[in-house]
Amino acid sequence: MPFSEPPLSHAQERPCSPPRTTPWPLVALFTAGYLAPYLLPTVVGRLDAGLALSATEAGAVGSALLLSSASAGFALASRVERVGARTLARLGLVLAVLGYGGAALADSVPAVVAGAVLGGFGSGTATTVAATRIAAQPDPHRASTLGLLGVSALAGAVYLTVPHLGPGHGQPLAAIALTALAVWPSTGRLPGRTVTAPVRQGSTASRLPHLRSGLVLAVAMPCWSLVQNSLWGVSGRIGLTQAHLTEATVGVVFAVALGAGLLGVLGAGALGPRLGRAAPIGGGTVLIAGCIALSASATGLGSFAAGEIAWNVLYPIVLSYLIGLAASLDPRGRWAVLVGSASSLGTAAGPLTGSLLSAQAGFPAMGLVLGAGLLVVAVPMTAVALHTGGRPLLPGAVRRRGGTPAAVVAAATGTPNGSVPQVGAPEQPVVDIALDTPVAPVRGAYDTAGPRRAGAGD
Repeated sequence: MPFSEPPLSHAQERPCSPPRTTPWPLVALFTAGYLAPYLLPTVVGRLDAGLALSATEAGAVGSALLLSSASAGFALASRVERVGARTLARLGLVLAVLGYGGAALADSVPAVVAGAVLGGFGSGTATTVAATRIAAQPDPHRASTLGLLGVSALAGAVYLTVPHLGPGHGQPLAAIALTALAVWPSTGRLPGRTVTAPVRQGSTASRLPHLRSGLVLAVAMPCWSLVQNSLWGVSGRIGLTQAHLTEATVGVVFAVALGAGLLGVLGAGALGPRLGRAAPIGGGTVLIAGCIALSASATGLGSFAAGEIAWNVLYPIVLSYLIGLAASLDPRGRWAVLVGSASSLGTAAGPLTGSLLSAQAGFPAMGLVLGAGLLVVAVPMTAVALHTGGRPLLPGAVRRRGGTPAAVVAAATGTPNGSVPQVGAPEQPVVDIALDTPVAPVRGAYDTAGPRRAGAGD
């Protein structure tokens, strides 16, 4: 036990006290699971060059890796508590080491594809456990921000190192396998199997809360992720073929972009919920659309670096708020895993979509198409953020400095449901009262001492 004091009951919890410990095992697991998507450009680019694959074939291999990762999330979303976070995390890390390690050492295309798919399932398993446990944290936004901080820093280091290790597809895959191996010792601090009482049939305890909002977010997130990874999957080729840069220069640009992304993650962590979720998600997505169009039309170092750096600053900010929004829909983490897995479907289709669009229409036209699609999908995501994660003005709510309604604070501290308005309830209509004719106060209306006894003072 990290503290000597007894745990507080739900009604005694301090609403404004920050979490006292940082969930470093979850941050490490999050980093290991998300590293493969972050290294996608160099993985796809080196598969293209090292195995004599076409751009579309290399993109298809990257899509197969990410599709396997998404399937792990769908298969294991409801089994983390039953199987145990520690057991599933270790299984995922073992699969990642074997899959990515085997693909790094293989020379034939079928073996590389099989290893990438196996490793992708391991990455998805690790991400599923991390997302489920992060959703149960007192501050899921902070935990997911730390995870994005870790994976951005590690991916930036890999982008700086890999170009100096020689050609071939093995280096980035080996980096993912070694990261999974390094994270293994931290799994000892994860909980084991959770034994829960059986839920009676028809009970609401097993139902997903916020069903409509969760479904809208689960449908919108694949489209959002598809756009991001359509560009990310071909960014290396844009730098090499359209901007006429060397691999080392492209690697430096990616490293600087991910380093700038660290600043974005730190900014998101510092802001926290002060801006709500609607403004960062909606406004950030619109800005990302402009960055995608700029990066896809780059013809030199300046425009390519500007688009990639600006995009990588904004992307983790919006992603951290989306992860926090999904986690807030269900404290058991089911929506976080389901939305994350649905997002992985879009991520999986991204490299292939970007390759096909760029091959048919060219990089600039691809950027315009992707940017327009991102503007469309920003609308339902912002609506969900306004409905479930914004700042509704509740009837009778008193706002503190910082903007949190008092009714929300009261609801978070164990106050009975009937004593506060329901979160998200509509405002009461304002009725104008005419004051032209003075109204005499009723006798005893301002008497706060309670009812008088018979004969007392009369």
